[in-house]
Amino acid sequence: MKKNSQIVEMSIEELTEEFSLQSEAIKKLKFNHAIAPLESPSQIKNTRRYIARLQTEITRRSKA
Repeated sequence: MKKNSQIVEMSIEELTEEFSLQSEAIKKLKFNHAIAPLESPSQIKNTRRYIARLQTEITRRSKA
């Protein structure tokens, strides 16, 4: 997971690529959590928030 300052420095291509990777990661986390509890369920929360940060930056750039 990258910090907001690192997200702002990424190009739009990097943002969309990272977004797709993290979207797949959260699907896997949710699936694995449904089968057997994760050691750290906060991973799901952190990944979801990171995806939201990526989406926010993508939207901000598309409107600019």
